[in-house]
Amino acid sequence: MDFKLAGKTAIVTGASRGLGRAIATALADEGVNVFGVARSSKNLDELATHASGRIKTFACDVTDMAALAKVPEAAVKAFGRLDIVVNNAGGQVIKPFHELPLDDWLWHFTINVHSAATLCKAASPYLFAQKSGKVINMASTAGVKGVANLVGYCTVKGALIQFTRGLAVEWASKGVQVNAIGAGTFLTDLTPEILRVPGKAREDRMAKIPDGRQGQPEEIGPLACYLASPLSDHVTGALLMTDGGETIRL
Repeated sequence: MDFKLAGKTAIVTGASRGLGRAIATALADEGVNVFGVARSSKNLDELATHASGRIKTFACDVTDMAALAKVPEAAVKAFGRLDIVVNNAGGQVIKPFHELPLDDWLWHFTINVHSAATLCKAASPYLFAQKSGKVINMASTAGVKGVANLVGYCTVKGALIQFTRGLAVEWASKGVQVNAIGAGTFLTDLTPEILRVPGKAREDRMAKIPDGRQGQPEEIGPLACYLASPLSDHVTGALLMTDGGETIRL
């Protein structure tokens, strides 16, 4: 399928590893100019070799809001335009809620929600000026389910879903579609070891997923390409789950 993406420009945060890298490379393979953002310069340098000239990188910690706010301008300087914003960067602290330090609780909001809001706000003048654009927020099954020891992560991914819906309604008249992908368990280098190595913990986790397996990173790319493309112009405010059926299982 031709996603009609050639020549467009996308910002992808958390682009150096995991699902962010999978999304960045999938977009680049469709002819998108990708402005990859992450903290690790080394991993970004390796990412830039994937599609010669179509991936440029910008080392930035998304918890540094002043630096993050400069990313859209840098992307436009690099490629001449901005069409797509993928808020993929995020993080979690695995700990019982009563033991979770307040600083870690607040950090969840900073890296998962405030970063997405900051980047969207900074990108808005470019998207509004051309009366078109796409925002893709990476949510999680944790945003719609309760997970022990991940109360902070559940809270902020739920907030990110509501941010997506509210922004979709507000920006529809601007020609900008805003959607979210609810990712389940994917097998990447960031996956906890207990889910990468065969054993009871992994088997118990897989038993909760109707199709009985973890997603592969390359499976996330086509969905991101669809949401980034003109083919999804009538799709906005959606949460598209990619979890093997986990969240709809009784």
